Amino acid sequence: MADEDLATRAPESDAAEQSAIPGDSKVDQGSASLGELTKFDDIDVYITKPADYPHSPSKLLLLLTGGTGVHSTNNQLQADKWATEGFLVVMPDQFAGDPAPTTNTSTSTTSPTLIEQVKLGFATVAKSFTIDMWLARHTPETVLPRLHKVLSAMREEFADAVANGGGVYAAGYCFGARYVLLLSSNLDEETARGDRAPESTAEEGMAKCGAAIKVGAIAHGTLISAQDFAKVEVPVGIVAVENDSLFPDDVREKGVKGLRERGVEVVEEVYKGVPHGFAVLGDYEEASIVEKQGQAFAQMVG
Repeated sequence: MADEDLATRAPESDAAEQSAIPGDSKVDQGSASLGELTKFDDIDVYITKPADYPHSPSKLLLLLTGGTGVHSTNNQLQADKWATEGFLVVMPDQFAGDPAPTTNTSTSTTSPTLIEQVKLGFATVAKSFTIDMWLARHTPETVLPRLHKVLSAMREEFADAVANGGGVYAAGYCFGARYVLLLSSNLDEETARGDRAPESTAEEGMAKCGAAIKVGAIAHGTLISAQDFAKVEVPVGIVAVENDSLFPDDVREKGVKGLRERGVEVVEEVYKGVPHGFAVLGDYEEASIVEKQGQAFAQMVG
């Protein structure tokens, strides 16, 4: 299979539209999820629990998705999978009811006519503009305050799971990965509230919040800069894809080097021959991708 084909491979069992964000999970894999949708502080959350909870102790996990969001059945199935590993999972709507735009661009393999090429060019420009506008609406200044509201509600609602695990755990895929890093960081209060961008310089002496989670795990992140690693202070697991343009090797390597120099525990695994997004639950024809998807999940669960 050519590299280009591999990069655009999507789970075959879903007839729904694909997210326009590269590497995102599919909207629906055709199976029924096991948890429930409810609200924490007016924010939609999907909650799924181990079968024996509360009779057996669980750890509390904040699960952050790609752009398809909390209402994606596939993301809900991913959360259910974490629950089978003993985690009480809370998956919030990071996007306030505004998930990533979808695309139904034709995948025909026949040679397009000149008119079709012109139409495709306009469609590509329009899609790029739409994605840029969506990303502009969902920045740390808007997403972090939502996540902190959910974390506060989680700690109150599931205090037993917090106590059992010694804190809140977090896992993030694609878009959500960056926010796991930010929640793992000792941010100043203005940044945590969404009043200031993480990359801007805080005033000297500004109060710090400390990391909001106990341990973080991320898979094939997007929009991550090396600076996003700079204030991480809790153990982090990283699932990465070799030569991933959405999470470039140089960014990841610089970030990981900084973590290790500061004595922060990090477990990193770079997977070869898989597409960005491979760790998200989905059906792949290639046995090697399916195998590595399982390996990546086992790594994240720890």
